[in-house]
Amino acid sequence: MLASFFILAQTETEFIAPGYFNTVLVGLLALGAIGWLVATVLGFARARVFGPATRWFALAALCLLIYHVQFVLMVVAALQKPGLLLAIGAFFNLFVVLAAVCAIIGFAQLNKPREQTEPR
Repeated sequence: MLASFFILAQTETEFIAPGYFNTVLVGLLALGAIGWLVATVLGFARARVFGPATRWFALAALCLLIYHVQFVLMVVAALQKPGLLLAIGAFFNLFVVLAAVCAIIGFAQLNKPREQTEPR
């Protein structure tokens, strides 16, 4: 009786991804990268006008853009050298942490009001 339980416990079920999985995964990855690219460009373009807080938010957007690029690197590494996948995967959340730090510094900079210039 106990042996049959262990035999049944060892059966493997095969996971089959839905047909739309690859399309949704690649599409959301591409849209996320494009969105963070636009946020980075707009952030750095407006940093001169709106001050240092905006520059920190732009750096956070840049970190999240690099995070999306890291997914592409992981796929290429998995196809070329599977051992390299673990080396890249070890730093998987590094850029998310850096983006969070940049955003925190940006929010801290927002507490300091900018000096008002006199109207022309």
